[in-house]
Amino acid sequence: MTQTHETAVRRLLGEVIDPATGAPLAGAIRAIGVDGARVSVDLLLGYPAAGVADALAAQARAALEADPAIAAATVSVAWRVQPHKVQGTLTPLPNVKNILAIASGKGGVGKSTVAANLALALAAEGARTGVLDADIYGPSQPRMLGIAGRPQSPDGKSIVPMSAHGVQAMSIGLLVDEDAPMIWRGPMVTQALMQLLNDTRWDALDYLLVDLPPGTGDIQLTLAQKVPVAGAVIVTTPQDIALLDARRALKMFEKVGVPVLGVIENMATHVCSHCGHEEPIFGEGGGARMAGQYGVAYLGSLPLDIRIREQADGGTPTVAAMPASDLAARYREIARRTAGHLALTPVNRTLGPLKVQGTP
Repeated sequence: MTQTHETAVRRLLGEVIDPATGAPLAGAIRAIGVDGARVSVDLLLGYPAAGVADALAAQARAALEADPAIAAATVSVAWRVQPHKVQGTLTPLPNVKNILAIASGKGGVGKSTVAANLALALAAEGARTGVLDADIYGPSQPRMLGIAGRPQSPDGKSIVPMSAHGVQAMSIGLLVDEDAPMIWRGPMVTQALMQLLNDTRWDALDYLLVDLPPGTGDIQLTLAQKVPVAGAVIVTTPQDIALLDARRALKMFEKVGVPVLGVIENMATHVCSHCGHEEPIFGEGGGARMAGQYGVAYLGSLPLDIRIREQADGGTPTVAAMPASDLAARYREIARRTAGHLALTPVNRTLGPLKVQGTP
């Protein structure tokens, strides 16, 4: 292989943009091989991409073969989820590569539903994923994920996470009766959160999504100071009143040194259950404007669709209930963008080598 061949390949793939990261595919080149007029390229992505690996390979191959000097190109796509740097002097948990905080600052915007579907979407893309329900006062993930009963404790100290739809999960709602009120003061709540996080036997997770309660109080402060968070996602609706609290949540993460990976606009439109007409009843473009204002990624929008609510209430979120639907496809696209933007942040290089996943 000559320097000229390698330069040409990098130039051609530099013109192909990865939709999940917004970066050129040239940055994902792992190896280049040349045999006369034939070229082979191995791409290594930093996020799970089971749903788009073939399409990305085809796009890269077409870009290479458009060059008259290349008679044929072979492109393989694999991925490796790395542990990324966290705030301050904290280090990632032993069995969790990346903790992602899912926050809104305000209740009623569908954050828990988004968190559950986002976890399922990451799993569908090929990642090992878990959900930690951090809302001690009002846990909702057990109902949304359709899990019940008490988790097992093999040694009387640690807890085995429950499993639902291929995702590991833990919540205070699995340890108390569903209608039992949690009449606890702040210190007890934060202690419960840390126990749920540290005493759960998470099994080799690529991503642990923490479904935060509304506000910027004790739980959020504990998360910012004691939990190694690799990135945060802000969920909002288009309404100005929701955006006010979403901005506060975003600024909180900025102040504690946690990268904000982007903004998801939920309930961006209402989809009529009778005719399918889609209309922005809560306003339009608020999430995108907020993302632009603060210089973070706009990860995508999701509709207000009665099916999403019914499926979450029934314990089978949309990504699991209708995996081939347009709604599930939206969640998977947002999941890839979320993980893709995390992949652009600095890697924690103090940990050992990690397994490459995807197409060999």
